[in-house]
Amino acid sequence: MPPDKQTSKPTIIQAMIPLLLLIALLSLNVYFFGDDALFGPNQLALLLAAATGGIIAVKLGHNWYAIRAQIVKSIGSAMPSMIILLLIGALAGTWLLSGVVPSMIYYGLLILDPGIFLLACVVISALVSVATGSSWSTVATIGIALLGIGNAMGFNEGMVAGAIISGAYFGDKMSPLSDTTNLAPAMAGTDIFTHIRYMFLTTGPSIIITLAIFAGMGFFFRPLTDETNVQATLSALESAFYISPVLFIVPAALVTIIISKVPPLPALLAGTLLGALFALIFQPQVIEHISGISDNYAQAAYIAIMKSMGGRIAIITPDPQVTDLLSTGGMAGMLNTIWLIMTAMIFGGVMEAAGMLVRITSGLMRFAKTTGSLVATTAATCLFFNITASDQYISIVVPGRMFAGTYADRNLKPEVLSRTLEDSGTVTSVLIPWNTCGATQSAVLGVPTFTYLPYAFFNIISPFMSIFMAAFNIKIRRLREEKKSGPETF
Repeated sequence: MPPDKQTSKPTIIQAMIPLLLLIALLSLNVYFFGDDALFGPNQLALLLAAATGGIIAVKLGHNWYAIRAQIVKSIGSAMPSMIILLLIGALAGTWLLSGVVPSMIYYGLLILDPGIFLLACVVISALVSVATGSSWSTVATIGIALLGIGNAMGFNEGMVAGAIISGAYFGDKMSPLSDTTNLAPAMAGTDIFTHIRYMFLTTGPSIIITLAIFAGMGFFFRPLTDETNVQATLSALESAFYISPVLFIVPAALVTIIISKVPPLPALLAGTLLGALFALIFQPQVIEHISGISDNYAQAAYIAIMKSMGGRIAIITPDPQVTDLLSTGGMAGMLNTIWLIMTAMIFGGVMEAAGMLVRITSGLMRFAKTTGSLVATTAATCLFFNITASDQYISIVVPGRMFAGTYADRNLKPEVLSRTLEDSGTVTSVLIPWNTCGATQSAVLGVPTFTYLPYAFFNIISPFMSIFMAAFNIKIRRLREEKKSGPETF
């Protein structure tokens, strides 16, 4: 590799050029392509912005091979997420083939009343996510079933997806099994249980407001459910699958595996294979339907399972709406999202290699004069890294390193920083279409990010709650107690 030349630091204008170009191109894509912008135009926008950043970096004296190495490193950091995404596609396929998801939809339609459905989506997703420590696994399993139930009831898919994501990310934040919940206190310099207890001071009010909103929406936006349509959906599910509570053994086993602290990749693979096993035992008619083979069950099972894991399958029913519910894209359905993540990481790698990200965020520090403005600046920086670096881990690690000394200098305990990192970095990642989280959840649920974004109330409220608490000095922990001019605001 050729030696590096003397490099210059980018000016704020040079650092902003690739970002402004990206924003302009993404805006044009939304205007001209709408939801189809995710299927090529946005990826190309990220590549063009990355190329622009690369040209500026070379002009500043950065070696191309060093830039390329940073791009490879950036893509490598997202590789586990991309592999998880492929396994989620395979899991969705075998869970459809085995009747697990259809059974969840069937019993959900029988049990859940439309008036409380949105509220139930938040609560159920939160409970599963707290137990598993993973918003991704929650959305990919119970989330898909809840979305199917909501569609059958006639709810707006953005509302349902927003409720699912709100609950899933609440659980992800509050679970000691969550990777981000462990990462944030590690970056700030506190322990996980101090972090969780302190974080509940902002997370508790945020989820209460979220629950109140969805309870109200269930009352005011309750669809006029056609009982005939519901019965037709139930009949179509019964005719296509063997429906039984015994199939819930599969998701229960997966939750148990995850709670046992098995890493995500082998856990998802186990859930996928367990779904395939249950398909072999309980759904021979579905296997014949998918494979098109009726005289050789071994061959039919192999073909159907491979199709369900690797590509698109659909169970054809007389009702087009039910047919749409009973379809999945498998691993192949996730490839476009992986393409989006890769191009986003290329852009982030170029911006990081040239020092542009640090240049932009360091400029924000001049606004951090008070505790409230410091927390607001931290939250804005986390959001900035979610937009530019396209990875929630970077949005926690980099600001955590950047601001740790500042929080200590301002007499603030490290849990104030760790809470802010989670209240902003973790929850806003799913609101960015090209972020690994936003791209994944959109692909898994089949709902565009900007469609569910207005309804992801918990994710929107959380950073503002953190800023509000700091601005009004509510329960802000300090290294040394200071004299107060008045009583503490509770």
